[in-house]
Amino acid sequence: MMPYLKRLLQRERDKTLYLLLVMLVHNLIYPLSSGGGIQPIIFYGLFSSMFVLAVFLLSEKPSERLIISLAGIVVFVSGIINSYFPGTLALPVLYLSVIVYHLVMIIVLVRYIFVAKRILIEVILAATSLYLILGSVYTAVYGLVEWLEPGSFVVSSGAELSWQLLLYYSYVTLTTVGYGDITPVKFYAQSLAAFEAITGVLYTVILLSRLVGLYESERSDYVTQ
Repeated sequence: MMPYLKRLLQRERDKTLYLLLVMLVHNLIYPLSSGGGIQPIIFYGLFSSMFVLAVFLLSEKPSERLIISLAGIVVFVSGIINSYFPGTLALPVLYLSVIVYHLVMIIVLVRYIFVAKRILIEVILAATSLYLILGSVYTAVYGLVEWLEPGSFVVSSGAELSWQLLLYYSYVTLTTVGYGDITPVKFYAQSLAAFEAITGVLYTVILLSRLVGLYESERSDYVTQ
């Protein structure tokens, strides 16, 4: 299956477009994880495999491929257990494995973006995916904080705080929208929320600077030819 998919995704543009598309699909179907029947299996099947394939496509390093594969397996198993048997230790295991799972993908993408010598569409696609992944990884970090220190976040509606709500909260914080329906009330939660907001702003500035630098480098090379 993997060789077939790799032949299907030969061009660099196709590889990064795949990652962006699965991230968008993930962000649209994550409510399935809290549904009944086979819905959690569908969600975690996609979630636990999407970065594995992306790393195999974008990285040749055996260590990164091994770590992402192991993390993906743990994410799937702990996610399924937590969905059907909530209240177990599967939840912190899920959070920790998701953090590792995301970190490997982030490392691969950062290298891919900042090693590039030219402004190409695949660089822009990878940078967009990285932004979405940053919002996703903070979900697990917030979840771990809430598990270690219950009451770190308050939901104004009174709803039970789930990782699904934390995913929504993370993107609201990353984009500095700040609706105020979920509030960090304890110090670790507040410091992480502030850091994510800063990350969202700085990411845009750093990425823009990187793209401008690549453009100027290309133009200089063109002029000297």
